[in-house]
Amino acid sequence: MRQTNIKGSRGFAATLAVLAAGVAAGFAPYPAHAGPEQDRIHLIGFYEARFPKLKLDDYVNGVYAINPQMRAEWEQIMVFPPYLPALDTGKKLFHTKFKNGRSYADCFPHRGIGIANTYPRWDAKRGEVVTLALALNLCREANGEKPLPYGKGKIADILAYMAETAKGKKIHVVIPANDPRALEAYERGKEFYYARRGQLNFSCASCHIQNAGRLIRANTLSPMLGQATHWPTYRLKWGALGTLQRRFRGCNKQVRAKPFPFQSREYRDLEYFLTYMSNGLPEVGPTVRQ
Repeated sequence: MRQTNIKGSRGFAATLAVLAAGVAAGFAPYPAHAGPEQDRIHLIGFYEARFPKLKLDDYVNGVYAINPQMRAEWEQIMVFPPYLPALDTGKKLFHTKFKNGRSYADCFPHRGIGIANTYPRWDAKRGEVVTLALALNLCREANGEKPLPYGKGKIADILAYMAETAKGKKIHVVIPANDPRALEAYERGKEFYYARRGQLNFSCASCHIQNAGRLIRANTLSPMLGQATHWPTYRLKWGALGTLQRRFRGCNKQVRAKPFPFQSREYRDLEYFLTYMSNGLPEVGPTVRQ
């Protein structure tokens, strides 16, 4: 599979500038005024044309579905994945009772087991998107506990355990047809994904749609499809588990844009949109990424 290797002597900003030249026309793979399901089907067709050798479920492996050398290295790491201790910690934390005798299991359907693939969810009562990380902290606060810091640490460990219990289940994010506010949240997330921002004037789509599969310096740019299936992830760069919204913040910083706070409406809506686009793909988190 052919890849374009883009390198620049001026570092990351220079290589992004080269990529930008290839997407100046602002191409988007969505038909005008399409609904969420039309968006998803159209995106699948876009990538089928872009990477004809890949099967749909391959996209859960991100760059490892595209770059054979990176896949071989990743498969070696996955023999004894470095997130295993955190996974054990997350299981213990999840089942540890709060001071009032209740636990996380009391806050979720099916006692929190095998449900990670159904988040984020639209909460009609709150009138907003609720991510699984936010739901964990809402549970804590409802039981008299202080919320956990977002992004990494204990909350990432708990999320990893919950993802592990849903591994193999299909991503199933619902946008209720009877509540227009849910569709509005999806559309805000979609708009965020395509909006250019920061000093480098880049959008999420600039890298992960228009330039998916290309190399930026030594890194292959992953396709958007499947990006929400494997979180939390142990990134080798981080040396620890981290959440999807930690990755959002990192991407914003890389294009020299001010990141939004964890669990801001902007990031929750973005996560809603991005995860919906992976509907039908299996949950594979936690896993390892570069």
